[in-house]
Amino acid sequence: MNQTPSPLTDTFGRHHNYLRISLTERCNLRCSYCMPVDGVKLSPASHLMNAEEIYSIAKTFVKFGVDKIRLTGGEPLVRKDFPQILELLSTLNVELSITSNAVSIDRHIDLLKKSGVKTINISLDTLSAERFHTITFRDYFDRVYQNILKLIDEGFLVKINAVLMRGINDDEILDFIAFTKTHPIVFRFIEFMPFDGNQWKREKTVSYQEIMEQIQGKYSNDQIIRLQDAPNDTSKNYTIKGH
Repeated sequence: MNQTPSPLTDTFGRHHNYLRISLTERCNLRCSYCMPVDGVKLSPASHLMNAEEIYSIAKTFVKFGVDKIRLTGGEPLVRKDFPQILELLSTLNVELSITSNAVSIDRHIDLLKKSGVKTINISLDTLSAERFHTITFRDYFDRVYQNILKLIDEGFLVKINAVLMRGINDDEILDFIAFTKTHPIVFRFIEFMPFDGNQWKREKTVSYQEIMEQIQGKYSNDQIIRLQDAPNDTSKNYTIKGH
């Protein structure tokens, strides 16, 4: 007699229902905090899971209670078989979402809607075209910005991830927040994390306390509303009244 598999549970007794799948290391940007100056040695294609293997593993996780799957990279959309992967995963009883830099996402909007994707996280670290080039070494800001607006118009829930770096974009915190007043977007400030080759220095990081000090300098306490976090959230969530 077949038994229903037990939910995935860690040593703290937490049930896990969320799976992130990195489809590739490749990316069409060269963000300074992510890609070392000398580049990275990419895994050969033969070492990557193909579409059927990704589907098979995801299907197994679903049997153990996973009901949310996020596709990430690198940039997941650079995989030539991305449409096949998404179509296969869309047959599972899960909530599908992706993380993208939005450079080429306009070509996939119909596919994303057909596959039931409703939430898209976009990596965007500045609202300045000049700074965008400084950070990514590419001149795609206008394309990314317009694609974000297209996603909003098409009804997707758009969340923007911004890596804060002192002396580079930490003066845009309030600009990011102001952007949410005119656009239905969730902004998430991400820590600048260390790894080999990205020239990380502790003094480049921007702390949660510093972020809140800037926000509290602009908005009153009754305007800053703390939101309820999801059970496994690693972030602190707020909204600004009127935004």
